[in-house]
Amino acid sequence: MTAPAHERVRIFGIRHHGPGSARALGRALDELRPDVVLVEGPPEADAIVGLAAEPGMVPPVALLAHAVDGGDGRRAAFWPFAEFSPEWQAIRHALQAGVPVRFCDLPAAHQLADEAAVDPAGAEDLAGPGERPAAPTGPRPAAAETVPEPDGPTGPRHTMPEPDAPTGSRPAAPGTVPAADERPPGPGGAPGTDGRPPGAGPEPGAAAVRLDPLARLAEAAGYDDPERWWDDVVEHRDGGPAPFAAVAEAMAALREHAPALPEDHLRRDERREAYMRRTVRRALKDGFERIAVVCGAWHVPAIAAGLGPSRSADAPTAAGDDRTLRGLPTTRVAMTWVPWSYGRLAIRSGYGAGVTSPGWYHHLFTAPDRPIERWLTAAAAVLRAEDLPVSSAHVIEAVRLANALAALRDRPLAGLAEVTEATLAVLCEGAELPLELIQRRMVVGERLGAVPDGAPMVPLQRDLRDEQRRLRLQPSASARELDLDLRRPVDLDRSRLLHRLRLLGVPWGEPGASGRGKGTFRENWTLAWRPEFDVRLVEGGAWGLTVRDAASARARALAAEATGLADLTALAERCLPADLGDALPAVMAALADRAAADTDVAHLMAALPALVRTLRYGDVRGTAAEPLRTVVDGLVVRVCVGLPAEVTGLDDDAARTLLDRVDDVHGALSLLGAGEYTARWHGTLRALLDRPGLHGLIEGRLTRLLLDAELLDGADGPAGGIGDRMARAVSVGASPARAAAWVEGFLSGGGLILVHDDRLLRLVDDWIAGLPPDSFTGVLPLLRRTFGTFEAPERRAIGERVARIGTASGLGAADDEALDLGRAAPAVRTVLDILGPPQAGSGPRGRAGTTGRGKPRPDDGRERT
Repeated sequence: MTAPAHERVRIFGIRHHGPGSARALGRALDELRPDVVLVEGPPEADAIVGLAAEPGMVPPVALLAHAVDGGDGRRAAFWPFAEFSPEWQAIRHALQAGVPVRFCDLPAAHQLADEAAVDPAGAEDLAGPGERPAAPTGPRPAAAETVPEPDGPTGPRHTMPEPDAPTGSRPAAPGTVPAADERPPGPGGAPGTDGRPPGAGPEPGAAAVRLDPLARLAEAAGYDDPERWWDDVVEHRDGGPAPFAAVAEAMAALREHAPALPEDHLRRDERREAYMRRTVRRALKDGFERIAVVCGAWHVPAIAAGLGPSRSADAPTAAGDDRTLRGLPTTRVAMTWVPWSYGRLAIRSGYGAGVTSPGWYHHLFTAPDRPIERWLTAAAAVLRAEDLPVSSAHVIEAVRLANALAALRDRPLAGLAEVTEATLAVLCEGAELPLELIQRRMVVGERLGAVPDGAPMVPLQRDLRDEQRRLRLQPSASARELDLDLRRPVDLDRSRLLHRLRLLGVPWGEPGASGRGKGTFRENWTLAWRPEFDVRLVEGGAWGLTVRDAASARARALAAEATGLADLTALAERCLPADLGDALPAVMAALADRAAADTDVAHLMAALPALVRTLRYGDVRGTAAEPLRTVVDGLVVRVCVGLPAEVTGLDDDAARTLLDRVDDVHGALSLLGAGEYTARWHGTLRALLDRPGLHGLIEGRLTRLLLDAELLDGADGPAGGIGDRMARAVSVGASPARAAAWVEGFLSGGGLILVHDDRLLRLVDDWIAGLPPDSFTGVLPLLRRTFGTFEAPERRAIGERVARIGTASGLGAADDEALDLGRAAPAVRTVLDILGPPQAGSGPRGRAGTTGRGKPRPDDGRERT
């Protein structure tokens, strides 16, 4: 004879991502030996839950559901699982025992339905503690903007309490208010307390039940911190009776005394719990005799209400649940497994259902024997790996301190707070920086899960995995540095892959200082894989089946959508290192059209440096870049023709902006090393120099650029003309402000010229000394800014030479001594051999190793020894 329904069903109310709950659940399942296990989660995952038994499935992992109906951006949600998650232990137990596993929460097809088909209250109803990307809000230029976690509410919270706080079993709908236990910590840092400090206790009255049910139970037990209470009574337990009956009784009492909830929140939970009951009834109808239901503790009374032997008149019925679920909007979804990380499982990442210390919980679950001793030993190993002096005596004393603190606080086991205090006081000797290292590597953890090859993937994901294996680039949650030598084929392919992924909105690698298109043979990258990249790969699958094809299609689309010349030049600069030869013609055509139509010289000057850097990649990477040269030719001509009209009538701010543009163009053309470009540019600068009404800052800078190029006329050689020009610029007839601006522009190329040219130093010194007091006060900030840009050795050398003016050993003293050219010649030849031949358009007066306002001179692409 078949047993009654309430005897065939055992409901285990758990707190998601809780090691104590997971350990107690494992023992309970071993005792029950169920013939079917129902787990809170999306039923669409039933078809792939068997992959959890594969050797290649290593938690933390997550179920990923994404809508495939198109629309404005794809919608997706995650259900994360760690090794210490009770749901994960239930799944693994069932698979190892060979019994069916079914998910029993509201289907993802309803939860990811188009928001336009759901009324606002209905959208709220789908809220839950799973991790859900925000809904699209306007144009979405790239997939990178689609995966933020749900934000917390900005107003008062009126949410259904969930004592099973971190769940990882339900996605939150966009714009929803997470349940109390699902929220990230407020300003006070305590989860689910709306920013109230940990010691403040719950808010008074029945409202506290829905704000934080754990706080109400903790208060009844005499605790002022609900997290500490839960850890003491559940997470730190090892053995003893199972807590599930007591938790179910407590939840029933809390639900009975909960105040009336807003209709939208009530409807949300009604739908979810109705589907859970429907799944239980289906298992009963299928003839299973020992049914285990693993769900959040808050839902236990609602599920049990439809199964009890003496049901009340208002108990839920199958017909009533069918009415609740009838007419819900749906969408087509696809489901798969993706790697997850402890960093993303943490509350601080914005994951509303996260825990504060995933690494600590992992340790409690995997090391039940002497967890404090093992933890502090591991912490000492981390510090020793950083060459910090930590001995076994430190560990012994830290263990004693942690246990003493736990005894003083009447705790059954030292918790994370006691262990952290002992680590800071003993192992770190009071230093905060080593403690932050422990926090990052151990308390939160840097673990990244893995999924087997049999997991469903879009073709783009599979192609990326193949490329990662071919190039020996394994994803990792912790940031690591990668140095690439682009002369090696494998490193060149790695660079291309990382650049292509960035075009797809998957910034797996962040380029370092030498990886932003400087044209050298080396690139520096910082690699760190984040779980949401899988969602972006799913979205990127619409562009192509391989990373190369998808990046090319994405580049062509961006070129068609670009509205400014700067956008197109930046896109061209990204396409060339990615070796997107298929997309480059479309980008170049759009760039040429935009450049021909743009009449703003400032825009043209801003675009030119990026194009020049892109041209250099054609040399370093072996990539053809000839289409760019035609565009550069046109830009150089138009800049040279249009610049004279731009330099007239400038105020100080506009002059400074134009000065930066001039320096950028000058540096770019010097970098390119094309004689026809530099000749035209220098001719334009010479014509501008003698124009009346030129701003002092611009005139001084143009003078310095032409002086460095040895293009100033003067009977006394290259320096003769400059002496006369400076004398006129700082003469009595010039206003102090204009003279100061001229000096600032002239010296922005570096101060070494004052060290080596006596006449110029005397002119500057005489001008400053001759300023009236009022004028000196006015130009002093300009002079301080100018000389403040010099390196310390330059300022010291200038000061020493100024101090010797007028003395016997001062300026000009060495002029009377005959220079032995024969003795100097070998040294000169050696220096020339080291430096190599001078670049076109550069002269000996240029500051060594710099171009423009003290900026590093760009490398010409040759390897020198």
